Amino acid sequence: MKITFWGVRGSIPCPSRTHVHFGGNTSCVHVSVGGEEIILDAGTGIRGLGRSFQRRGITRATLLLSHTHWDHICGFPFFTPAYDPKWSMRILAGHLPHESGIRSVLASQMTDPMFPVPLDAMRGASAFEDFNAGETFTLGADVVVKTAPLNHPNGATGYRIEHGGVSFCYVTDTEHRPGQPDQNILRLIDGADLVLYDSTYTDAEFPAKVGWGHSTWQEGVRLCRAAGARRLGIFHHDPDHDDVFLRAVAAEAKEMWRGALVVREGRSVLLEPGSRSERLTAAPSSYADIALAR
Repeated sequence: MKITFWGVRGSIPCPSRTHVHFGGNTSCVHVSVGGEEIILDAGTGIRGLGRSFQRRGITRATLLLSHTHWDHICGFPFFTPAYDPKWSMRILAGHLPHESGIRSVLASQMTDPMFPVPLDAMRGASAFEDFNAGETFTLGADVVVKTAPLNHPNGATGYRIEHGGVSFCYVTDTEHRPGQPDQNILRLIDGADLVLYDSTYTDAEFPAKVGWGHSTWQEGVRLCRAAGARRLGIFHHDPDHDDVFLRAVAAEAKEMWRGALVVREGRSVLLEPGSRSERLTAAPSSYADIALAR
């Protein structure tokens, strides 16, 4: 299972020289596993991923959306493979089953006067599917996707992807209640090899942000320890957390728990079965792709 980070920022893109080391694109993660290409969220990072798919001749993928706040879908209209009728992409979301549905929401941001090209032009976006967060389904022959509802305004969905004895969890955006570990999350991340967690704030910043729908990297550590997860990826970085700030977080997090790391745009993680050991790689192809996309 190869996981590549194309966008790790929350709230709004940060194209700034103070945000280079960890990256400025908003949420988009690519998981390549079991013959399946899975995209988690469609923030601005998805533009570079689309260019990479085209260069590599990939013609099929599944997009799993955590929710539809702008920072998680604003890159969707710029995912160029979806305009190719030979491309095939399923788009799934778990927070809208009783609302208008994911197709309607994505179409709404591509209408006058917000965007000049309608969703119907994306002929490769072949299927739009809504489900209830908490359901489990399979992609391809044997890639299992488990889901859970998250505590976020307007709803959000957490994902666990399992294949060949390894597991990866994507848990953003969610707000914790101090001293009350989220049982939905604990069940989802139980024993996972890697957990990406909404680490928008620090514990010191959190009291002033209650009700905004986000959590802290320290809560991520607490949850991973309680659930027996092996590694925590500190993710969804606040726009005000520049490279200097995040380097300090990385050092503090490593002191709190050796399993914690601050994820960077353009990096990859390889989760290998059998030995259950993960390898962090520089992913040269990913770096090249992202550099070309900027």
